[in-house]
This record gives sequence, structure tokens and C-alpha cells, in this order.
Amino acid sequence: MKRYKDIFIDFDDTLYDTHGNAVIALHELFEAMELGQWFADPSVFYDEYWKANINLWRRYAKEEITREYLIVERFRYPLSFGKGLEPDEALCLQANDMFLDFCSSKPGLIDGACELVDDLQRKGYPLHLCSNGFHEVQYKKLEACGLAGRFDTVILSEDAGANKPSQQFFDYALRETGASRESTLMIGDNFETDILGAKRAGLGTAYFNRFPDYPAPEPVDYEVTSLRELIELIPLR
Repeated sequence: MKRYKDIFIDFDDTLYDTHGNAVIALHELFEAMELGQWFADPSVFYDEYWKANINLWRRYAKEEITREYLIVERFRYPLSFGKGLEPDEALCLQANDMFLDFCSSKPGLIDGACELVDDLQRKGYPLHLCSNGFHEVQYKKLEACGLAGRFDTVILSEDAGANKPSQQFFDYALRETGASRESTLMIGDNFETDILGAKRAGLGTAYFNRFPDYPAPEPVDYEVTSLRELIELIPLR
């Protein structure tokens, strides 16, 4: 592997098990809001939430919608399937606030996450977290999962004024970290947001492909299906 000097790494679903933790949080939300009185089948609420959430986050990354639109609509859509339930903005915001509280307290990490962070630090790499996640949530999740204070820099899209995969995000991250474009490796699980964005910005790319039946649609520097593979691949700084 080429020798790099800095590592940019995504947080959600690369290190932090965002999906797994959110599944638990959605069940807690369903119970806390007593949604069973409107949903005979809870799976309807869960399934429609994921459909909406995936689509909205994709649009948010492309800066087609605002943060405010996302946090309301990702709950308005699934709640609208409740029989007799009319989800106004206040109810959607209540659901969102409760959900984020539940989510941000969860400690679940992707298998190998701690080992990878430990290994990269042992090898002498400055680690820079790069995330589109919301400011008030990401720091809580870092505390909950035990990774707070493990990164030299935390770069969030709200601070950058742009989302991954935009060039503006990566240019901001390079300025803030003092990293060189040519000697920085970006590790992430989202091909479009993490990998294509970094590739277009001139960074090295390591695609953490959690669904190996669907390989990278275009060439990347490295493709792995587990974080532990990166431990073997990345040399001493």
C-alpha cells in the first residue's frame, strides 16, 4: 500500500454501527410514543421509516434538501401510515428529538472499529473524523461508543458549510487538518458520499464495502469487506 501521512475516516456505519443502533432506537421510540394504537403492525412503521430515511439522507448529501426538512419528513412519511394519525410538524419534531436521544446513547460499533483506531494511532497516523452527521448528535455518539478524544480533528459538514461528497467539504477538511491532498487516505462505507467525493478531491480511497455482493462500481485504491483487512493493509506511517 502507498504510504500516507493522514487518515480521513467516516463515522456512521464505518466505525459506529449507526444502522444497528437506530434499529434499537426505533423500537424504543415506537414504545415511548405508544404508536401501537395507530399501527396494528409495527413493521409498517419501521419499513417506511427506512425507505424515507435512506432517500432523504441521499438528497441531503447532494444538498437538495435542508437539515430541517430531513428531520421532519423522515418521520412524517412513516407516521402517515398510522391509521387515524395525522403527523403535523410538531409531532414529527417530537419523534425526531426522542429518536436522536435514544440513538445517541447507543454504544454499538462496527466489528473491528476499536482495533483499527488503535492500530492506526500506534502506527503514527493523525486521524481525522469526517462526517455529514448533525453536530449535537455526533459528539454524543462519540462519547457513548468510547471513541471521544481519539481523533486529532473532527470535521462535520455543518462546520464545513457543505456535505460530503462536495469538493468544498474536502477542501475545508484539508485546510483544518493541514493534511496534504496527495498523502491523505479517506476510509468510508458510502461509495458515493465518502469514496467518490474523496476521489474527485484528489485523495486516496479505501472503500469499506459492507455488502461484498455489490463491488465498487468504479476503480478505487483499496476495497475491503472488513475493518481488520485495513489493519493488514495500512503500513507504518
